This record gives sequence, C-alpha cells and structure tokens, in this order.
Amino acid sequence: LGQESKTTLELYGVTPGEPSFAGTCLLARRLVERGTRFVEVMYKGWDHHSDVEGGVKKICGRTDQPVAALIKDLRQRGLLDETLVVWGGEFGRTPMVEDNPALGRARGRDHHPNAYTMWMAGGGISPGQTIGETDELGYHVTEDPVHVHDLQATILHLLGIEHTELTFQHQGRDFRLTDVEGEVVEKLLA
Repeated sequence: LGQESKTTLELYGVTPGEPSFAGTCLLARRLVERGTRFVEVMYKGWDHHSDVEGGVKKICGRTDQPVAALIKDLRQRGLLDETLVVWGGEFGRTPMVEDNPALGRARGRDHHPNAYTMWMAGGGISPGQTIGETDELGYHVTEDPVHVHDLQATILHLLGIEHTELTFQHQGRDFRLTDVEGEVVEKLLA
C-alpha cells in the first residue's frame, strides 16, 4: 500500500502502517486491478443485540468511507463494469427493539431473516434502483421479494455461470446452490 498516492490513501481513510478496514478495501482494489477473480472483504461486529444505535454509528464510521472509496476508485480506473460488488449479511435485524435482561441485552435488535437490505454495484447491475418493499415496520416483504436463492442465481449469472447447470440428483431429488426455485432477478441486470 506504500506505493499508493497520498490522495488515494486519504480517499480510503488509510493510515500507513495501521491495520484497518480502509486498508483492506484498498488492498481489494489492488487485487482486482491485478486480475484476482474473487475477493471477499469482511467486517465483523454487526451483531448488535445491545446498543444498536451506538454500535451501528461506530461501525458505519469505520466502513462507509472505505466502501464508498472502493466503488469510486473502481469506477475511476474502469474496473467497476467488470467487478461485481455485493454488500450484505446473512440476515437482517428486527425493526423493533430487543431487550432481554436475562441475556444482558438492552436497546438492541434481534436476527430477522424475513426482510432485509443488500446492495450491489458494478459488474452488470443496473444502477440506481430499489427492488422490493416492506410493510411500514420493515417486518414483512410486501412487493417484489427476492429470495436468497434468487440472489444467488443472479450473482452466478453475473459471474457467467448458469446456475441450473449445477443441478445434481441425490436420493431422488434435484439439488443445486440456488435450490430448484431460484431464478435470476432480471430487474437487477443492466
């Protein structure tokens, strides 16, 4: 990372010699630039069963600038069109507060797999759109649901892999990563 300009280091929020999420995002850009086909950048610590407000502010303070810089930097270098960026987790959070004194939890939010947000950029995604809608509480999907199998089918499609060709039989049933119901979400595609 020492070969990067001061402007680039500032864009990401990298302090030379200090390990950080910002440095990891810059390293991801450098790997993509050199032809690495798959890069995963992870930031743990989103599991806010207590003090969700303070926890999210703290983590977003560490992740927002570097992630925005990564997207901007990939775009400026002409790499975003061929690089798919996916931001998400394995589930969302309940829209209501979780308080459980027995577990030491206060002002947090519990796991919620029924309705949550992910975003994608580059790599064949049509920019600037929102797909799906929830009820006013954010509890149930009310319009254009995207199942995890649909998301996986779409990502595989964007990577040039036909997800239905990954089907195999086991004990008389068809199986695949996207299950047998997974479909590409055409609305997401550029």
